[in-house]
Amino acid sequence: MTKQTHLMRADVRASWDRAQRRGLHPDRHLPDVGLNGDEVRTWRRDHRMASVWPVLFASLESAAFEPGHVLFGGDADGHLLWVQGDAAARRGAERANLVPGARWHEAEAGTNGVGTALTLGRAFQVRGTEHYLSVAADFTCSAAPIRDPVSGAVIGVVDVTCKLRNTSPLALPLVATAARLAEAHLRELTRQRDAEIRTRYLDRILSRVGDHCALLSHEGRLLHASPPGWLPAIWPAPLSEGETELPDGRRVVLERLAPGGPFSVYALPKRYSGEQAPRVSALGRHRAVLWMDGVVHDLSLRHSELVVLLLANPDGLTAAVLAEELYGNNGKTVTVRAELTRLRRIFGYRLSSDPYRLDSRIRADFRQLEADVAQGVVGDLHGRYPGPLLPGSKAPGVRRIRERLHHLLASVHPSMT
Repeated sequence: MTKQTHLMRADVRASWDRAQRRGLHPDRHLPDVGLNGDEVRTWRRDHRMASVWPVLFASLESAAFEPGHVLFGGDADGHLLWVQGDAAARRGAERANLVPGARWHEAEAGTNGVGTALTLGRAFQVRGTEHYLSVAADFTCSAAPIRDPVSGAVIGVVDVTCKLRNTSPLALPLVATAARLAEAHLRELTRQRDAEIRTRYLDRILSRVGDHCALLSHEGRLLHASPPGWLPAIWPAPLSEGETELPDGRRVVLERLAPGGPFSVYALPKRYSGEQAPRVSALGRHRAVLWMDGVVHDLSLRHSELVVLLLANPDGLTAAVLAEELYGNNGKTVTVRAELTRLRRIFGYRLSSDPYRLDSRIRADFRQLEADVAQGVVGDLHGRYPGPLLPGSKAPGVRRIRERLHHLLASVHPSMT
């Protein structure tokens, strides 16, 4: 031990103890610069801290460009992503690896402003030789974590570092205030995003049949419930599409409304059973009809073709295969994906992707008839076969299914064809 830790502040002494247990040597260690330039630029663009960095910079710009001062912004793992400040001070900081891409978490750098503030979860200042690493002993670092205003989780950190001789008693309060302003900005962004989600999706949620529905954010926060109070403010389980049971025993359906959320929630009838499973009628019809959740949907021809193809292939089809089945060799996947996006507004969670497939519980007249005939269960074929499958469809895949069914029926009852 190179210092008398019993003379240190309690929080600093505890931090030193953690560093020593990790085996860090104060005189022979530098934090690793684990992110290269391209990675730093990507993280700056995509990280949640990107939305608050302008607020932090505006709050701390005057302090950052004072002689001997540097401003840092980092993620919750202590990676430094933004470095701004006096040029001479930055050159001095570089010798201690206080540079973009370096990781100044306590696990990597011992006691320091960024790492110890993250470890403690509150604003903290480390002065001079309180730093565990000798290379940082000439600096004072004042840092504060930035928290997500909804979850409370730390998403990043802000730090003002200066030469020890330039230490100001106002540095830590200034940094802490900047952090609170950044969190207020995040709170306002969340409020705006929630309002946008409600504007975009609420009419769609309320138009569904049923007396209990709700809208959830991508992280599971309740944005709207009808009637109020039937769901908790935070979804009590992992967000996963499909039917599930709430802790109180109620059965609900969770549907993803966009790739990254939000989600809709609908309560299922207490006596929901297979008898209420969705069903499709496509025999003798130019456009298929779907009965689902108490609503009758007259599908467009293109959607009818997609539904028939997916129901005929329960293991699913890729967008490329669907394009060929619908349009032949000139089919384009982008067109198919657009149609499937529109179709999903009807089927919800029952239409999944990678590959695209429909819920296996959806019943279809043509599939049931084909299965029964193949097993010798003929019965009243005239009553069950009102006509060819989507007779107006020219989609190659639908035509093959139609012809296959035609030949199967002809083999058991020639008068049918």
